Amino acid sequence: MISNEKAAELFREYRRTGDIKIRNELVENYMYVAEIIAKKFAGRGVEYDDLLQVASEALISGVEKFDPDLGNQFTTYITPTITGIIRNYFRDYSRSVRLPRKLYALSARVKSAVNDYYKEHGSKPTVKQLSEILGEDEESIIEAMESKSPVSLDAPVKGGDSDVPLYEVLSDDSSSFEKFEDVDALRTEIKKLDPTEQKVIALRFVQGKSQAETGKILGVSQMFVSRAERKIIGKLKEALTK
Repeated sequence: MISNEKAAELFREYRRTGDIKIRNELVENYMYVAEIIAKKFAGRGVEYDDLLQVASEALISGVEKFDPDLGNQFTTYITPTITGIIRNYFRDYSRSVRLPRKLYALSARVKSAVNDYYKEHGSKPTVKQLSEILGEDEESIIEAMESKSPVSLDAPVKGGDSDVPLYEVLSDDSSSFEKFEDVDALRTEIKKLDPTEQKVIALRFVQGKSQAETGKILGVSQMFVSRAERKIIGKLKEALTK
């Protein structure tokens, strides 16, 4: 990791010479910022690799434009820049992608069945109960419950006296770079998980794969992934709140 002082020198040298090698060195040094922000938005209907590509392109552009003599640290400058570009990507993507008609229809049926069951029993139904009610297998029910169109960050959210766009209430996590103690603790606990659990974590929460995709990669059912995920999250929460 390059120090802030050294980075400022490299930025000045790049602005003076336009040397691509210097630019690439700076991009490599700050790639972790793109990775963190891409992971933040993963799991919302867009693959992590696609988000990382968008974030990386924004990082390169930011390196090319940054002026260290304006008084800001590069991380302070680039974090909202990458975040804004990813938000724009979500807006464009959500307008062009739709769920398969069959899955969309089942998702609507599941939602209606859950509401009806709750009104009658005062609790939410299990996957098995939904399967019996709707005459669908349990894995299809899970897929319908999990699947959703990419979240539009322009979608209104009820709040206060008026509706506001979803992107307005999402945290920027601008100070996330000051919280590595928490990240380190999480990484330590993840290393204690068995190999299969670590693979589930990597596929679901790092790469942004769906439960169905994760199941196919691991050679297990989607239901197995769903149960494993809940178990893993429970383990990590317990370990990190001791």
